[in-house]
Amino acid sequence: MKVEFAPLNIPLARRLQTAAVLQWVLSFLLLAQVCLGVIVFLIIYNYWFLYIPYLTWLYFDWQTPEQGGRRSDWVRSWTIWRYFKDYFPIHLIKTWDLNPSHNYIFGFHPHGVLVAGAFGNFCTNYSNFKELFPGLTAYLHVLPFWFRCPLFREYLMSSGPVSVSRRSVSHVLSKEGGGNISVIVLGGAEESLDAHPGKFTLFIRQRKGFVKMALTHGAYLVPVFSFGENELFKQVSNPEGSWLRAVQERLQKIMGFALPLFHARGIFQYNFGLMPYRKPIHTVVGRPIPVRQTLHPTPEQIEELHQTYMDELRKLFEEHKGKYGIPENETLIFR
Repeated sequence: MKVEFAPLNIPLARRLQTAAVLQWVLSFLLLAQVCLGVIVFLIIYNYWFLYIPYLTWLYFDWQTPEQGGRRSDWVRSWTIWRYFKDYFPIHLIKTWDLNPSHNYIFGFHPHGVLVAGAFGNFCTNYSNFKELFPGLTAYLHVLPFWFRCPLFREYLMSSGPVSVSRRSVSHVLSKEGGGNISVIVLGGAEESLDAHPGKFTLFIRQRKGFVKMALTHGAYLVPVFSFGENELFKQVSNPEGSWLRAVQERLQKIMGFALPLFHARGIFQYNFGLMPYRKPIHTVVGRPIPVRQTLHPTPEQIEELHQTYMDELRKLFEEHKGKYGIPENETLIFR
């Protein structure tokens, strides 16, 4: 295999973009383990004056990820996130005005490998979210697992993510007077195992909890499709029925998150590495689906709204796929 190296005269901006994305990738792959290692080190060597105050505070702060989190505009405005956004680059596209007097659930699709579009658009101050949707605040919901890691949870919350637990989503959608958005990556960990370039398989048919939450709180549903999300990485082939897929699904059930075996480009060469490819991401926000508050929705009401949501999601994909290089014969596959 011929290795294609990056040119030596790369502009400074592109180098900074690469460094920003590398930091982001490593933060999810290694930082949680490093933070846990720091706590273990402090305990082993009995630095009690450091770990006892922190663990005491952690005990009382444990529920914060389910109560709106603790975002920091300073962290969200770090220059590194501007370079992160420009690396791909990431774009946010509005198709419909949203009334800030309502609360909303954004159903984000597809999951991809590391959900770069969701992070870039909703967890930094360098997307044009505030200009496109004035008066609204977005909360990206992620796996509760990430908030159970000491120290790392503080770093993660500072960018704005909160837990995807039912209690957390309910907290966001309960804001009086509206103005909040729960951004939920509906396909979850299971969908990440099908995040192959050129594939449009969404795990949504059995995901109806978000519909029930929308009805219970009267939150409008908004389909969101992030074109380019599945193009950032390649995965080792893991078709349904293969031994690798069986192992991945088994580990997912045990740990609560998936372990896709992905690769893309390197830092100094383009053939192999953990750096995502420079592929543009266009996150398109669709038309809101009005939802009347129903405190005790029936299965029939949930099923009807769920079908309406899938119809609107498919319509959004079909209307915009041609703009982003997707062949006319390609369509969404709902599983």
